[in-house]
Amino acid sequence: MAAVSSDASVAHAPALRRTLGLTDVALFFVVAASNLQWVATAAAAGPSSLPIWILGGATMFLPLSICVIYLTQRFPDEGGMYVWSKRAFGSFAGFFTGWTYWTSNLPYFPALLYFAAGNALYFGNWSHRFGTSPVYFIAFALAGLTFATVLNIYGLSVGRWLNNAGALSRWLVTIALIALGGIVWAKFGAASPMTLEAMRPEANLKNAIFWSVIAFAWTGPEAASFIAGEVREPRRSIPLGLAIAAPAIAVIYVLGTVAVLASLPFHSVDQSSGVMQAISTVALRLNAQWIVPIATLLVVVSCLGSCGAWLGAVGRIPFVAGIDRYLPKAFGTMHPRWGSPVVALLTQSGIAAVFVVLGQGGSTVRGAYDVLVGSTVLITMIPFMFLFASAIKLRGGLWISTCAVVGFATTLAAAVFALVPAPDDPDKLLSIVKVLFLTSLLAGAGVFVYVFGRRRFANG
Repeated sequence: MAAVSSDASVAHAPALRRTLGLTDVALFFVVAASNLQWVATAAAAGPSSLPIWILGGATMFLPLSICVIYLTQRFPDEGGMYVWSKRAFGSFAGFFTGWTYWTSNLPYFPALLYFAAGNALYFGNWSHRFGTSPVYFIAFALAGLTFATVLNIYGLSVGRWLNNAGALSRWLVTIALIALGGIVWAKFGAASPMTLEAMRPEANLKNAIFWSVIAFAWTGPEAASFIAGEVREPRRSIPLGLAIAAPAIAVIYVLGTVAVLASLPFHSVDQSSGVMQAISTVALRLNAQWIVPIATLLVVVSCLGSCGAWLGAVGRIPFVAGIDRYLPKAFGTMHPRWGSPVVALLTQSGIAAVFVVLGQGGSTVRGAYDVLVGSTVLITMIPFMFLFASAIKLRGGLWISTCAVVGFATTLAAAVFALVPAPDDPDKLLSIVKVLFLTSLLAGAGVFVYVFGRRRFANG
C-alpha cells in the first residue's frame, strides 16, 4: 500500500519494503482465507452444510477472487479496497470502505484467540481445570495478541514467518483430520448420516441465515491487496498465489467438515473446538492418543498465524488513512528501522486487547460483547458492496461485471439475513433494533472521523 490517489498523499507516502514472494503470498492466502472455527460451525449444522459450502464458494469466493485479481492487476501498489473505492466513488467512499472493514475485523482477534485458547486445552486434557477460567482465556489471548503484534512491528520480513508457519500448520492438521476421519469411517462407519437425503438443505430461514455465514467464511482473497505494496511483482504474485491457495482452502473447508462429520455425530459437535474434539475422539478409538498434543500444537500455531496475518493486513488501513490525513499524521508513519506502520499496529492491538478483556469480563459484560460481535456482522457487508461496485465502475468488462453483480447480490442477501434474529431469540424486535443501532454507531463514528479529518487537514 505504497500510495494513494491524491497527489499530495503520493508525495508523502512512505516507501514500503517489498519482502513477500510468491510462496509467502500463497501461504498468506491459506492462513487468512480459511478458519478451522468455520469447519466446526459447519459440522455442527449437519451434513446439509456440505452443499452450502459449495454454494457459498460459487457465489462469494469465486466472484470475489476474480474481482480482486482484476483490481489488483490494474492497481497493484495502491492498497486494496480502500483505494479501489476511492478511485471509483471518491474520497469518502474510500475512507468509509476502509473504516467499516477495519472496525468489523476488530472483534475477530479476540474470537480467534479464544478459539485457540479453547483448543489448547486438549494439549494436556486441561478442560476440567481451565475450561471455564476467565483468567486463563484473557491471559492466553493477550499473550497471543502481543506475540503477533511484536512480530508485525518487526515488519513483514519477520512477521511472514508466523503467517507461513500458521498456514503450514493449518494444512497439516487438516490432513491429519481428514486421514483420521477416513480411517474411522472405513472401520466403524460415519458417525453422522452421509446420505444424499441428509445432505439436502431444507429451504427454511435457519438455512438461509447459515448460508450467509458460510458465504462470509469464504472471504479473505481481498486481504493480500492491503499489503500489495510489500509484495514483489504483485501483478503476478497475488493472482498466482491465490490460484495456488484456493484448492487448499476448499479442502480445509469441505473435506475438513466431512472428516468432522465422519468422526462425531453432528449434534454433539462443539463449535468452539470441533476440530480437536474430532481428532481427540478418533485418536482414543484408535488407541493413538499421541496424535492429540501434536494436533493441538498445530491448531494453536495456525490460529496465531491467522492473527498475525490479519493484524498485518488490516493494520495497513489506518496507515493509509494516516497518509491521507483522515487520521492523525502519526498513523501514516513507519518505524525508521523495520519499515512497519507501528502506530497503526499498536493502536489496533490496543483496541483488540480491550475486546479481549470485555469478552471474559463477567456475565453482563460478556452479554454486551456478544451483542457487539453479532452486530458487526451487518457492517462487515458494507466494504464488500463497495468492492464489487468498484469493479463495475472501474470498467472491468462483461465477465468482471457479471462476477461483481453475483458477489454484490450475495453480499446484499447476507446483509439482509444478518438483520434476521435467531428463531429462539426471546425478543426479536429488540435484537433487530440492537443490530441497526450498533451498526449505525460504528458507521456514524466513521463519518465523524472523516469529517473531522478533512477539517483538520484543510486548516493545516
